[in-house]
Amino acid sequence: MSLIRRGDERFHYSDNSHRWIPPDPDYDQEVWDEMVRQHQRQHLEEISRRRKPRH
Repeated sequence: MSLIRRGDERFHYSDNSHRWIPPDPDYDQEVWDEMVRQHQRQHLEEISRRRKPRH
């Protein structure tokens, strides 16, 4: 599980699921989609770093 960092709240609903609909209805959907994808990659990188064995 990943932590929600300060500033990441805009990408999450209160149940911590990802928000695929932009909070502002005038916001470009394609731009928002890419921002959410980048945000998800950050989660995956964070999880990957935690799982690597430390020597």
